[in-house]
Amino acid sequence: MSNLIAVAIGGAIGASLRYGVTLLMISLFGKSFPYATLTVNVLGSFVMGLLFSLIDHGIVADLPWRSLFGIGLLGAFTTFSTFSMDTLLLMQQGEWQKAVLNVILNLICCIGAAWCGMQLININN
Repeated sequence: MSNLIAVAIGGAIGASLRYGVTLLMISLFGKSFPYATLTVNVLGSFVMGLLFSLIDHGIVADLPWRSLFGIGLLGAFTTFSTFSMDTLLLMQQGEWQKAVLNVILNLICCIGAAWCGMQLININN
């Protein structure tokens, strides 16, 4: 039951943070490109890599941190479904270059951010 509560608390925090980042990115850059989705996915990937490495090195315990942050917070903060929908809408609007750029940036930046998060802990241990 405590894992379920940790996931629920993390999810509420992650969803609220995602909403805040979305509002910020739209106010800064507008809606011409899915900057908000890209931002939350890259940040979330970095934190996931960091969390994985912290757990893997025994710096933090698997429970409750994986449930709270890895499943709850990051699960609600990041979004593959919105990335998919953003890309599909760009394609439907004939914005093929933006759609391809969105896919490439999400893949490369998210995998790179996760790797950087992991390396941050590896450097210090």
